[in-house]
Amino acid sequence: MCKDCGCSITEESSHEHTHEHAHFEIHDNPQLNDAKTISVITKILDKNDHEAEHNREHFNENNVLAINLMSSPGSGKTTLLEYLSDIVDFKFGVVEGDLQTNKDADRLKAKGIPSQQIQTGSACHLDAFMVHKGLHHLPVSELDVCFIENVGNLVCPASYDVGSHLNIVLVSIPEGESKIEKYPVMFRKADLILFTKTDLLPYFEYDMEKEKEAARKLKPNVDILEVSTKDKESLKKVANWIKFKMEMR
Repeated sequence: MCKDCGCSITEESSHEHTHEHAHFEIHDNPQLNDAKTISVITKILDKNDHEAEHNREHFNENNVLAINLMSSPGSGKTTLLEYLSDIVDFKFGVVEGDLQTNKDADRLKAKGIPSQQIQTGSACHLDAFMVHKGLHHLPVSELDVCFIENVGNLVCPASYDVGSHLNIVLVSIPEGESKIEKYPVMFRKADLILFTKTDLLPYFEYDMEKEKEAARKLKPNVDILEVSTKDKESLKKVANWIKFKMEMR
């Protein structure tokens, strides 16, 4: 988590959250177990949580379901959204997070999906302030769902509330087994776990049932779906899950 790895202590964080500790963060190279450092990070997280509630209120006012998509890099978040756009009967937009480039947002825009890229620079996650900035560039009042596609990382995004209502965590078959056991904080946050690229199962030694059991040990009530972009029915199950959550609100 950021409170351990120190990725919060960046020039970007000082700019977005507060200026009162900018010199401390950038020049003093603090140790992460230093009391002053812990105090700074606590302030950042507290400010983030406050902004996250503001984001959630904004979504609620517009009757928009906000979903935080999290995973390691290359698990298929953007591809999933591209394929969902062809089958869903609700309108969605995306706040897209990456360290650099607009490539993923450009892919989504090419599919007619309203998207806003957030380049985080050195930060390995989105925070509520970044998402708030992205929402200013989306037609939120015209959407039914807003996906927040987080930076590819199975650690830090789990620690930052971005104002979403639900968390979907993807884990792909080529990543190999034990990702769920190795990154428990992330998967405890999940409302839905998607096992992606399941069409590749014949080419990997991957015990799906073992991985599902590991997930349910962490969170017994978590929903789990297997997905392949080559299997339209599996994509429909994801769309139906989202529709059900929309109706439950």
